[in-house]
Amino acid sequence: MNQALKVFTVEEANRTLPLVRRIVADLIALHPRWRAAVAAFEAAQAGVTAEAETETARTLRLEAGRLAGEIEACLDELGQIGCIFKDFEAGLIDFPSFYDERMVYLCWRHGEARIEHWHELDSGFAGRRPLDHDLLPVTNS
Repeated sequence: MNQALKVFTVEEANRTLPLVRRIVADLIALHPRWRAAVAAFEAAQAGVTAEAETETARTLRLEAGRLAGEIEACLDELGQIGCIFKDFEAGLIDFPSFYDERMVYLCWRHGEARIEHWHELDSGFAGRRPLDHDLLPVTNS
């Protein structure tokens, strides 16, 4: 089932930030724990066939799977909001928007108080530019 693309104004995107901020904080905390659990599982299972999984390896595998499930749930929630998660370490989020009659991304990074930047679809974080407050992005109606 394809979901229609949500297009945000700056105001709409900023209204989502209290929830987005909490989800991104969870993702930033969960991701290193998941990576550590995967690494610990791989170390515990080194040299052992999958059929001969040790109890320690099994526990670590289940923990990695549980953490992966929590990460997936957070990513799904962000998708339901309509924003796009870009980076686990910096907590980057893009919000599809229109700017000067073309599709762009409003760009927010974990720790920022509000959305004050945007970038072209293909430029990413390196292409971030401050919003021109005289020409704030608006959705096409």
